[in-house]
Amino acid sequence: MDAKEVRERFLKYFERQGHTVVLPSSLIPDDPSVLLTTAGMQQFKKYYTGEADPLTTVHPNLGKPLGAKSAASIQKSFRTSDIDEVGDTTHLTLFEMVGNFSFGGYFKKEAITYAYEFITKELGLPISYVTIFKGSEVVPKDEESRAIWNELGVSDVREEGMEDVFWGPTGNEGPCGPTTEVYCKNASGKDVEIWNIVFNQYFYPGSREELLAGASGKQLKPLETPGVDTGMGLERLLMIVQNKGNIFETDLFQPIIELLPNEMDDRVKRIMADHLRAMTFLICDGVRPSNKEAGYVLRRLMRRVIVHGKRANLSEGDMERLIGAVALHYGYFYPELEADVVAEVFEEEYEKFEKTLDKGLREMAKLEKIGAVEAFNLFQTFGLPFEIVKELGGDKAGELSRKNFEEEFEKHQHKSRAGQEKKFGGHGLLLDTGELKAKDEEELKIVTRLHTATHMLQRALREVLGPEVTQAGSDITVERTRFDFTFPRKLTDDEKKKVEDLVNQKIKEDLPMQKVVLPRAEAEKTGALYFFKEKYPDPVNVYFIGKDLESAWSKEFCGGPHVTHTGEIGEFHLAKEEAVSSGVRRIRGVVK
Repeated sequence: MDAKEVRERFLKYFERQGHTVVLPSSLIPDDPSVLLTTAGMQQFKKYYTGEADPLTTVHPNLGKPLGAKSAASIQKSFRTSDIDEVGDTTHLTLFEMVGNFSFGGYFKKEAITYAYEFITKELGLPISYVTIFKGSEVVPKDEESRAIWNELGVSDVREEGMEDVFWGPTGNEGPCGPTTEVYCKNASGKDVEIWNIVFNQYFYPGSREELLAGASGKQLKPLETPGVDTGMGLERLLMIVQNKGNIFETDLFQPIIELLPNEMDDRVKRIMADHLRAMTFLICDGVRPSNKEAGYVLRRLMRRVIVHGKRANLSEGDMERLIGAVALHYGYFYPELEADVVAEVFEEEYEKFEKTLDKGLREMAKLEKIGAVEAFNLFQTFGLPFEIVKELGGDKAGELSRKNFEEEFEKHQHKSRAGQEKKFGGHGLLLDTGELKAKDEEELKIVTRLHTATHMLQRALREVLGPEVTQAGSDITVERTRFDFTFPRKLTDDEKKKVEDLVNQKIKEDLPMQKVVLPRAEAEKTGALYFFKEKYPDPVNVYFIGKDLESAWSKEFCGGPHVTHTGEIGEFHLAKEEAVSSGVRRIRGVVK
C-alpha cells in the first residue's frame, strides 16, 4: 500500500464518519507565537477556544464554514528542533501529520473507536499496545480511555506521565489535555508510536514549558466544549504499513534517495532527502532565504544541501532533477509545489553562497580548534551554517554546541541592535502592526496607499473570480502588498488583467474612503468582509469605498490607515501571482 492509497483511505474513512475534509494550511502560520506550522490542529485552534464556530465561521481553506463539528486533514508540518539530528533514521524537519478533529461533536469513546477501526480494519495492522495518562496533582488518571480500549479488545494499556501523554499547548497559550497513544511494530520488531489522540479538556494561559514547570499564578481551566485532536505521523505509519525498518525506506523518500550517487554516505543521503523535501515545501509556501526567522531556517537547509551536493560533485542539472523529483512525487496532493520556482530560488542562493563557500572551507581547515566564536565568524564571513561547521569540523569542533553558537549569534544581534538605535536616535518603527510596516512619514504614505489598494484587490478578485475568494493572510511593506486568498487554481492572464483593470478603474473614479463604527453583530449584517483569523474589537471599524455603506463597492472590518479618496493611490500593478498552499494563492502588488 503506497502513500497515495493510505492518504485516500484515511480521508475517505473519516469523511464517511461525518468529518469535513480540509486542505492543508500553509507552513507559515497566522499564529504569531510560533515560527512555522508544527501540528495539524493549528488551523483549527480557534474552534477549540471558542473564538470561531465550525458551523457559522468561514474557514479560509474552504471559503465557507466547516458545516460540521468534526474535521480531518493531512497537514504538512515543520519542526526546527530536530535539524541537528537529521541524518539518523528517525529525525525529520518536514513531516506530514494525519489527523481527525472534533470541536464538541464527539469525545473519547468515538475517537478511540475510530482509531482502532482505521488501524485494524482499514489498514489491517495489529496494535502492539496503547498508553494512557497516569494522572498528576491537577489532572486525574484517564481510566475512561483504559475502559474503552479494553472493550475493543486491547488489553495492554500502559500508564505514562505529564511529559509523555499530556499534549499542548502550542505557542504561548492554548488548549491542552491528556492523550492516549497507539503503538505498532515495525519490520525490525520495534514498537513505534504512530498515533497520538489528544483530548482537549483544558485551556492553559502559558507555554508548555511553563505548564511542566508549574509556573505560579497560571492555572489549567476546563474548556466549555471539550474536543479531540489527533495526530498520526504519515512517515511512521507508512514504515509500519510497508513493513520497513525506518522511515527513509518508505516510498515517501526512496524516489529522492535513488537519484543520489551510490557512493554517497547513507547519513548524507538522508540529510539530502529530508532537506530537499523541506526546502521545496518552504519555498512554495512563500519563504525565501534570509538571516532571520523562517528565512534563516530555509537558508540553513539550502546551504547544507549545497555543501553536500558540491562535495559529491553534483551539477546544477543534478540539483534541478532532485528538486523536480520532490515536486513531482508530492504534487498530486500538494499542487502548490512548483519545481521551477524552487529551482530559481535555489540557483540564486547557490550563486550567493558559492562565492564564499570554498574560501570558508579553506579557512575552516586552517583552524586548530573551532568553538562558538570561530563558528560564528565562519557563518558571518563565509555563510557556513552551524550544521556544516559541526559536521566538517570533525574533532576540531568536538566541543562546539548549538547552544553556544546561538548565544554567540544573539550577542552579535544585541550589538547590532544597539548600533542601530544609536544611529537612529533610539526610535523604533513608526508603524508596525504585523500587516503594515513603515519607519517614517514618507513610508507611511506609501503603505497607506497599498493598504487601501489591498482592500480593493480583494473586492476585485471576488468580482472577477467569484464569492468563494476569501482572505487567507496579508502583509504590506513599503515595496509591495502581499495578499493571500482562497482559490483552487492558477489565475489566467485574462483574469489577472481584469482584476488589475478593475482596481485601476475604481482608482480613476476617485471614490471616497469612509468609516463607520458599529457593534460587531450589526457590522456583520452589513455584508462587510472580515478576516477569519483576525481578532476584532467590539465595536468595530467598517471602512467602505463609496458614497454610503449600503451601496459601497468595498466594505471591510479594519483598523486603518487609509487614503481619503481612491485617486490618492495612483496606479496599481499586479506584480506576481503564485501558489502558497493547496487551495491558497498569493498576489503581490505595487503602486506607482
